[in-house]
Amino acid sequence: MNAIELRAKNVEELQAEFMAASRELFSLRIQRSIQQAADKSHLFRKLKRNIARIKTILAEKAKEGKQ
Repeated sequence: MNAIELRAKNVEELQAEFMAASRELFSLRIQRSIQQAADKSHLFRKLKRNIARIKTILAEKAKEGKQ
């Protein structure tokens, strides 16, 4: 999901996206630890970047709310 699509969402939807991505990343880490995610290494980078985008947009929205 790109930043434009994320900015169109409200805070609750962004928090839900964040939780889903965090759970998926955790699941991949568990799979990697038991050697099941050898072919899914590209997803780690994708998920981490998506989580960072979501956190950035949540921070922007929080800053907008304070002003």
